[in-house]
Amino acid sequence: MSAEVSFTVESPQGPHTVSVTYERRGTGEPLLLLHGIGHHWQAWEPVLPVLAAERDVVAIDLPGFGASPGLPGGLPYDLGTVVPVLARFCEELGIEQPHVAGNSLGGLLALELGRAKLVRSVTALSPAGFWSEGERRYAFGTLRAMRSAAESMPLPMIERLSRSVAGRTVMTSTIYARPGRRSPEAVVAETLALREATGFHETLATGGSVRFTDDVPGLPVTVAWGTRDRLLLRRQGVRAKHVIPAARLVRLPGCGHVPMNDDPALVSRVILDGSR
Repeated sequence: MSAEVSFTVESPQGPHTVSVTYERRGTGEPLLLLHGIGHHWQAWEPVLPVLAAERDVVAIDLPGFGASPGLPGGLPYDLGTVVPVLARFCEELGIEQPHVAGNSLGGLLALELGRAKLVRSVTALSPAGFWSEGERRYAFGTLRAMRSAAESMPLPMIERLSRSVAGRTVMTSTIYARPGRRSPEAVVAETLALREATGFHETLATGGSVRFTDDVPGLPVTVAWGTRDRLLLRRQGVRAKHVIPAARLVRLPGCGHVPMNDDPALVSRVILDGSR
């Protein structure tokens, strides 16, 4: 059962109350899971059973995504705001120095948490921030097109398309290499999450100048990339390795941009190995 926690964060404009929805399962060392833009914590459902067998897993809806309300008071959706929000969230739950795994936007946030020495290990799956300008424009244009498509489809059409492999392929093949493996219910839920995400446009607006250019010394870092990633091309993983020389660079054969559903066993093993 998902829960929600509220806490206060400080900003130049004064204190603000932020609320975050999360799912918590399992026992062991804490593991924080961060999804990508337009998604929700349920993106991690395929790997949660394996991870929760060894870790105290906390999968969150980032502010402005899923069931989490947007950031209050005009707070920007930039790294300087969201990373401290995540740190305060962990404090509120009594989680000290968790392992963290993130996908896409969540991968970038995970690396920033590592750079700030707020976590004990980082696993980044196709993280944002290692793109060229042309690759960034392509990815952002694709994401905006996905959002527009989700907004344009009435719910009965979404539900009808989700019932067939061909329909799920039409709706989700940009992020999944094996869209037929995604359940109809999950496709409906994530399509609605994409179109209703209050933080979507603000996150893209602040992401135009984002580049991850700093090393993350002193803790284990794994960067993993799907060989069939159609949103952030896998050559960006090589750039990530140059920026973070000590990182373990892992290839995910046959996986797309959101690999947890394409190969849950492989992704679970990569995350657990990275957090040992």
